[in-house]
Amino acid sequence: MSDIKIKRIASQIAKEVSDILQNESRDYNFKTVTITGASVTSDLSFAKVYFTLINDEDKQKVQKELNEAAGFIRKEIAERIEVRHTPKISFYYDESIEYGNNIERIIKNLHEEKEEL
Repeated sequence: MSDIKIKRIASQIAKEVSDILQNESRDYNFKTVTITGASVTSDLSFAKVYFTLINDEDKQKVQKELNEAAGFIRKEIAERIEVRHTPKISFYYDESIEYGNNIERIIKNLHEEKEEL
């Protein structure tokens, strides 16, 4: 399968998962989840969906709950996206935003120290 098609399917999965969590889910914790992206294997058998949280909740708890709800989410995606085989979904906390914020904080501290000299 072409790389462009895989990326398009991954993007579509991320969009649909976000919509499902915001509009179909009854769990309040899912309302605070922001989907940051998805990746799909070339054979479309597995999809990794990355998320962050709006507030500082327990990441592991929310990740566990999302993975427990993956079957329901997969069923909903199967109804919304036209693919022969809907991938199995697993959720992962996206550390990149925290990593970026940490780098920004370090750079800011370096600039402040430089100004003090």
